[in-house]
Amino acid sequence: MDLLTQIRLTRELVDIDSTTGREGEAGAALARTLRGLGYHVIEQPVSDGRFNVYASLGQPAVVFSTHFDCVPPFFPSREEQGRVYGRGSCDAKGIAVAQIAAAEQLRAAGFGDIGLLFVVGEERGSDGAKLANTLASGSSRFLINGEPTDNRLARATRGVYRSRLHASGRAAHSSQPELGESAVEKLVDAIVALRDAAWPSDPDLGTTYYTVGVIKGGVAPNVIPAAAEAEVLFRTVSDHVEVRRRLEAVVTPFVSAEEVHVVPPVRLATVPGFDTAVFNFTTDVPFLDRWGAPLLIGPGSINVAHTADEYVEVEELRRAVDHYVSLARGLTLA
Repeated sequence: MDLLTQIRLTRELVDIDSTTGREGEAGAALARTLRGLGYHVIEQPVSDGRFNVYASLGQPAVVFSTHFDCVPPFFPSREEQGRVYGRGSCDAKGIAVAQIAAAEQLRAAGFGDIGLLFVVGEERGSDGAKLANTLASGSSRFLINGEPTDNRLARATRGVYRSRLHASGRAAHSSQPELGESAVEKLVDAIVALRDAAWPSDPDLGTTYYTVGVIKGGVAPNVIPAAAEAEVLFRTVSDHVEVRRRLEAVVTPFVSAEEVHVVPPVRLATVPGFDTAVFNFTTDVPFLDRWGAPLLIGPGSINVAHTADEYVEVEELRRAVDHYVSLARGLTLA
């Protein structure tokens, strides 16, 4: 697959809105492309017209993998100044196409056992990866997962601990505040208390941090609010149990804490000759452990993923193919 074809396929995928929950059309396009190239393709149903795409030749010992869902809002592709712009260009549709191009190059060189696993739902809980793990091929010894790492191999990635804080109060007319109890004020007190808490640290990944991403509460400005909630997302560097313990100790005087989602931190394999780094984001890797020892690498920068100006450098796409080919060769010959 030449570079022009790679760019064309990337743009065609980017131009399909596959915001999480709407992946069906993009999955169909990937399946159609891979069948046209002669792969054995299995569509793994996940939910409501959403499916993973697993393509293989022979009995793959190495499987390339990434996701093809995207965060909102959708915006289409354009190419200018050596870059492909558009939602999913680097996270992670450009990666998917680079992996297909690498598989084609390996096949042309006589490597007949190749696998490609493209999953839905990575951006909202990894339901595609969890389903794929129950259907692991059994032959795969290595999983080369793709995320925007600037073509560096990841040594480690942070985990996630997501919690929903619930505050309860008593509704009243705002002209009679003594008759009510503000849930919003309790929630604010809890959020302020988080600022002074100490969170776990790791010598390689650094210190756990958090963001308060969603706040809801109240029904009208002239009503003392009876309920309020906030979602807090921690980027963890250790077992989430300790984060949960410290969170509950801090907020319990004001609110209750509900565990919503957990992704553990991951230590990854590296290979001599590749630049390496640690990354603060999470991936599908913890949910794909039955697909072999994981490696993580891909073109594009996490600094532009999820932004209104997302892009990937064309040159990075080209280099990514070389990296994927080199890794697959080295792993299968090791």
